[in-house]
Amino acid sequence: METKQDIPLLDAKAIRRLWSQTYNTQGKPDWSHLYPLYDQEIRFQDSIQTLEGKQAFMAMCERLAKRCKQMDMELYTIVRENDHAFLQWKMTTRFRHFPSSPIYGCSCLTFNEKELIVEQRDYYDLWGDIADHVPVYHRLYRWFMRTFFG
Repeated sequence: METKQDIPLLDAKAIRRLWSQTYNTQGKPDWSHLYPLYDQEIRFQDSIQTLEGKQAFMAMCERLAKRCKQMDMELYTIVRENDHAFLQWKMTTRFRHFPSSPIYGCSCLTFNEKELIVEQRDYYDLWGDIADHVPVYHRLYRWFMRTFFG
């Protein structure tokens, strides 16, 4: 059983080091070194899905790795305050049949008393970032968003 002593405090520097090992420019991402940092009851949510439990989270990571040829992530700002950390990033995914396109986003990590990640919420505009790289469609998408949402 893991105790707080088994898990180091994930300050901004440690988060940058660990998350930088996940993505590379030589192939598929590998999250296996991060899995021990997640609580069994992890709740993950992003623009597409909400998952409950570590097994569901790990399965989602593995599905993403299978679908892409390569994934890179540039980490910009990382801030840790109390039981929350915020990571600002740019992720570029190269899928088998589509051109690569960057997605800009932010992740919020919530830590429990054991210093394990109990919640992760990823924020990004998946369709907007993808649409920006599709000729003609990007103008239509941006017009629609401005007209109907602000």
